[in-house]
Amino acid sequence: MLVMRPAQMADLNEVQRMAADSPIGVTSLPDDAGRLGDKIAASQASFAAEVSFNGEERYFFVLEDSSTGQLAGCSAIVASAGYSEPFYSFRNETFVHASRELKIHNKIHVLSLCHDLTGNSLLSSFYVQPELSGSAWAELNSRGRLLFMASHPERFAESVVTEIVGHSDEQGDSPFWDSIGRNFFAINYAEAERLCGLKSRTFLAELMPNYPIYVPLLPDRAQEAMGQVHPRAQITFDILMREGFETEHYIDIFDGGPTLHARTSGIRSIAQSRVAAVAIAPTAPPGTRAYLVCNGQLQDFRAVVLELDWAPGQPVALSLAAADALGVGEDDHVRLVAV
Repeated sequence: MLVMRPAQMADLNEVQRMAADSPIGVTSLPDDAGRLGDKIAASQASFAAEVSFNGEERYFFVLEDSSTGQLAGCSAIVASAGYSEPFYSFRNETFVHASRELKIHNKIHVLSLCHDLTGNSLLSSFYVQPELSGSAWAELNSRGRLLFMASHPERFAESVVTEIVGHSDEQGDSPFWDSIGRNFFAINYAEAERLCGLKSRTFLAELMPNYPIYVPLLPDRAQEAMGQVHPRAQITFDILMREGFETEHYIDIFDGGPTLHARTSGIRSIAQSRVAAVAIAPTAPPGTRAYLVCNGQLQDFRAVVLELDWAPGQPVALSLAAADALGVGEDDHVRLVAV
């Protein structure tokens, strides 16, 4: 059984293996043991902290095969994007150029560097083994953290954002970066993302142009790349779009990938999840539908995928194995939402 749980320091080697396999652009998963160790330590401190509002906390989860102990995925939540430094994006805007005398009225698409999304909660660090893409386990790896947010709403902001990795070719070159960012830094896209993973995206963002960028002046390849999704990021993009995230307003400042945005209360897994009591049976009845189920706890948070025969308002019948995986007992409560 695959179980989602908070990352522990003993997971470091497995986490680094996944980081090494992540596509270029996932700067929140640098292939560096020191940075990843710091990430896990910060997560452990966040889970242990008493929190009444969203601050600098960072929650890092892993997807573990309980039979082998190997990790099949990971994901994270940053309680406040840009807590210690601005969170930069390009905002899509339309400028109007008009001449009454010539009777000309043009609308022009521009990109404006902004930090509008600073302070929103941020979904990051998504990785799932390629063979699990499109499966319920990929849903668990992404949406399980939304169930955690639903169980602990005081820890998160009223809105949530996530940056989806944008288009780059087989050589790791990004046409969007080559047309904008590379003009200000004598490094390629892969090196820029590597530096951001080891240091911070802000130090590069602060050297980007502060004036609007007129999109029609960009090369066709750069314009076509805007809003495109890297093939290996398509799975998380599709999941979050089904959750109700929107894509129209912001893009990533490096590769032009879409930046998704949603009101926390309107996210499907949060709005539609329900809490139910647990009834443990030695042999649970055959399930009729797949559900994501979590125990709603903090440091001992667990989430799994189960086939259940459940109706709202009724207890959830769990097998002994499922209850053990979730760490719950008779009359405890779980939160669940349909896959």
